[in-house]
Amino acid sequence: MSPDILERIYEERLFKLFVPDELGGRMTPLPDAARIFEQAAYADGSFGWLVTIGSGGGFFAATLPAETAETLFIDRRAVIAGSGHPTGIATAVPGGYQVNGSWKYCSGSGYASFYTANCIVERGGEAGGDNDGPDNDRAPEIRSFAFLPDQVEIVRDWNAMGLQATESHTIRVASAFVPEARTFDIASEPRYDDPIYRYPFLPFAQVSFAAVVLGLGRRFLDEAAALADAKRGEWDRAYEGRHGEVSDAIAGQRLLLDAASDRFYRETESSWRTFADMRVLSEEAASRVSSACVDVARSAVAAAHAVWPMLGMTALMQRETVNRAWRDLHTAAQHGVLNM
Repeated sequence: MSPDILERIYEERLFKLFVPDELGGRMTPLPDAARIFEQAAYADGSFGWLVTIGSGGGFFAATLPAETAETLFIDRRAVIAGSGHPTGIATAVPGGYQVNGSWKYCSGSGYASFYTANCIVERGGEAGGDNDGPDNDRAPEIRSFAFLPDQVEIVRDWNAMGLQATESHTIRVASAFVPEARTFDIASEPRYDDPIYRYPFLPFAQVSFAAVVLGLGRRFLDEAAALADAKRGEWDRAYEGRHGEVSDAIAGQRLLLDAASDRFYRETESSWRTFADMRVLSEEAASRVSSACVDVARSAVAAAHAVWPMLGMTALMQRETVNRAWRDLHTAAQHGVLNM
């Protein structure tokens, strides 16, 4: 991402939508944030993805130790890259942990101000109990760790067909010492009372990424319409009425996507109001949110599939904006929380 775009993000505090005001954030209700994510993704897929991923790291401001959170988040350029997969090993040592591991798909890794990742904790000797014994078959202890940039090696291996500017590379740490103060449990009680920190994580993630896919679906349809208009004369000379058929198909898919979008925002807003008032979200309500998220993402992809075969050879050229929208859409829609 270019320095100019990053500076605009810092100015608008788009990486701090879920960071408390006292840490320089701009706390934003989830439905409003979803609309920001949709609009950002419509403007550019990689931009929307990075705003969504970057702002999501604000969750950790509520579970990191207070002084550490202030140190890491107070910078106007603060943004996290990292992974929730526990593919590292943290060995307890006096004062903290020695960490080794690697984590894939860390979006924004090229400009992050710090990194977070989950590790399986190994304890023994002075740092804790022996791993052998009657409890050796229990679930492993998983803890989250914050790394400084000079502790992280970026393996520049992101080579996906879409979202190419997201720098979603692998990160690696080797024998990195992490003091106890830079470790945390994401399931611990948040220090801040804002409902975003207690809203169930799965529907939060689904809402966030569904909004990105929705924005990309809308962008694809608009780019398809622009291509059809540019090709109108050529198409209608070769096959009378082709432009009208393509335009009608696009209009029909817009209606279907609008209907899915209406349901998506209706369920998101309803669940948010309920949770903000009562601080509890029923399984039924969470299920409705999840269903609406999956549905709107699938509707965006289905809309693209319905129109794509009608666009001809020009759409196959990677230089075309409609082609990039197609690739970005399918890459974003591949996220696991939208395929459950």
